[in-house]
Amino acid sequence: MNEPPLLGVPPITQAHPGIDRLGARCRIDPSVSVLRYGSNRPALLLEDDVSLYAWCRLVLGNPGEDPRIGIRIGARTIVNVGCYLSGEGGLEIGPDVLIGPHVKLLSAGHQVDGGERRINRNAITRAPVRVGEGAWIAAGAIVLPGVTIGEGAVVAAGSVVRRDVPPETIAAGVPARLLRRRNAASPGLLRRLLQRLR
Repeated sequence: MNEPPLLGVPPITQAHPGIDRLGARCRIDPSVSVLRYGSNRPALLLEDDVSLYAWCRLVLGNPGEDPRIGIRIGARTIVNVGCYLSGEGGLEIGPDVLIGPHVKLLSAGHQVDGGERRINRNAITRAPVRVGEGAWIAAGAIVLPGVTIGEGAVVAAGSVVRRDVPPETIAAGVPARLLRRRNAASPGLLRRLLQRLR
């Protein structure tokens, strides 16, 4: 008996332009684009069973400019449609992560003070972004340079994250604030956690 086709799911592929290493059974939509130039240093690595859905953009620039430049995506991670993943300052996504549609993970920006009046002439600023195993970053969230999202953490849809989100914690808002621990942690535990982060 023939199984019905998987509609809307990217095909399994053996290679994709700009990606240095693909694990087994990776699914990448043909519309996924990679921005890179200059050095051929291996800088874009996907482990087994990673899925990149339609119209995702992965940005490295020139991997030879800085040793931090790179994107590594862990096994079984799903990156939904229209996401922007910046590896210009380093981006590491753990296994079993869910990244919702139109999420932006930004590891680089532009110097705004002390340089040229024209921002596009100023130096690029870089700070790595890390997303821990089993985290969920919901639709439209933006994670700014230097942020770590802990294992099992949840970032609510539309949030702008400028500070670390501890493991097993839910963050939401603009700017994102820590709401609570997952699994109904006691209020005292959350209060102590918030005091440590201030």
